[in-house]
Amino acid sequence: MSRGPARAAAAPAAATRDIRLDFFRGLAMFIILIAHTPDNFFTSWIPARWGFSDATEIFVFCSGMASAIAFGRSFDRMGWRLGAARVGYRVWQVYWAHLGLFFAVATMLAAIDHFGSFDTVYIGTLNLWKFFADPGPQLVGLFTLTYVPNYFDILPMYMVILVMLPAMVALSRVSVGAVFAAMAVIWLFAQSGLLDAFGLMHLHLAFPAEPWSDRTWFFNPFGWQLVFFTGFALMRGWIPKPPVNPVLIGLALAVVIANVPLSHIGMREIFAPLAPEMREAVIDWRIANQGLINKTDFGVLRYVHFLALAYLCWAAAGEGGARLRAAGSGVAARVWGGLLAMILKVGQQSLAVFVFSMFFARLSGFVMDQIGRTTWTMTVANLAGFAALIAVAYAVSWFKAQPWRAAR
Repeated sequence: MSRGPARAAAAPAAATRDIRLDFFRGLAMFIILIAHTPDNFFTSWIPARWGFSDATEIFVFCSGMASAIAFGRSFDRMGWRLGAARVGYRVWQVYWAHLGLFFAVATMLAAIDHFGSFDTVYIGTLNLWKFFADPGPQLVGLFTLTYVPNYFDILPMYMVILVMLPAMVALSRVSVGAVFAAMAVIWLFAQSGLLDAFGLMHLHLAFPAEPWSDRTWFFNPFGWQLVFFTGFALMRGWIPKPPVNPVLIGLALAVVIANVPLSHIGMREIFAPLAPEMREAVIDWRIANQGLINKTDFGVLRYVHFLALAYLCWAAAGEGGARLRAAGSGVAARVWGGLLAMILKVGQQSLAVFVFSMFFARLSGFVMDQIGRTTWTMTVANLAGFAALIAVAYAVSWFKAQPWRAAR
C-alpha cells in the first residue's frame, strides 16, 4: 500500500466551521421554504428554474462538508468505533425529526379538513389518502421507511447516506482512491436509465417508497451520495481546494450560462416568444436525455451544473469567505452585517430550520388559499416565513447553549 493515500486519509479534519458553509446552507434553507410553499411566484427566481441543480444539491453538499467537520475529528481522535457511534446518534436524531415532521404536517392537514369546509381536501394535496384510509400498515411502513411520501423524502435520503459514512471512512484508511471508486460505482448502479439501456434494471439500487406500487424514493440516496461525499472529501482534504483563476471561472460560467436555455425559465421566457421551434427542440432534448438530468437518481448533468455553480460561489466568496464579511462602518455595512449574522445562524441550525420550514410551507399555502395570492400577499407570506426561520434558528441556538447552566 502506498504511503501517499494513507497520509491523505489521515489528514486532520477541519477544526472550525467555514463561514461559507453556513452562509450557503442558510441560503438553501430560505430557497427550500420558497420551493415548498404551494403556488409561490418566488419560485421563478430560485436556482432550479435557471439550471439543472437546485437547493437540494446545496443542502446535501454542505451537509457533507459539515459532516466532515462534525464527525471527522471523532474518527481521528477517538477511533472508528466511537466515530461510527456518533454518526449513528445523528441518524437517530434525524430519524425522529423525520417522523415528527410527518405527524406534524399530517395532523395539521387533517385538522384543516376536519374543522373547516373547503373546496380542497388538504390531505390529498400530499397524496396521503392511503395513510388515513388504512393507517395501520402505513404506520408500520412509515417507521420502517418502506412508506415514504414524496414531500417527506429528503431526511430518509440523508439518513441512508449518513449510514454509509463510516464505511467510506474505513475505506479511506485503505485508500482514498478506493473511496472515489466506491462513490462512482454506487452512483452508476443508481442510474435507472443507464441500467435499463443495458438490460440491467434488476441491479438498480433504490428503496421502495410504498407497498402498493413500484414507486421508489424520490431522492435515491445511492445517487445523491455522490454530491454528499464530494463535499465531505473537500472538507477532509481528500480533494485539494480548487485554484481560483480566470480559466476555471470562465469554464464554470460557460457551463452555468449554457444551462439557462435548457432550464424551465429558459424554455418559457427565452425560446417561447423568440423561437417557438427552439422551445420544442429543447423539450424534445430534455425528454430524450432525462437520465442525464434526472433528479431522483441524480443525473450527471445536475452534478456538472452544481459543481460549476459551487465553484463560482467559492470564487465570489473569497478566501475564507472574506468577501462575505461586513467591512466598514457605514449603514450599508451594518445592515449587511445583520443580514449575514441571521443567514449564518439559519445555516448553523439547518436540521431544526428545515423541519420547521416544511411545516410552515404547507401552513402558508393554506393561508394563501384563503386570502388569495397577489403579489402583495405572497411577498408578505414569504417575508413572514423568512422571519420565522430566523426566529427558529436563534431559539434553537439559545436552547442548545443551555443558558440555565451558566446562570446557575
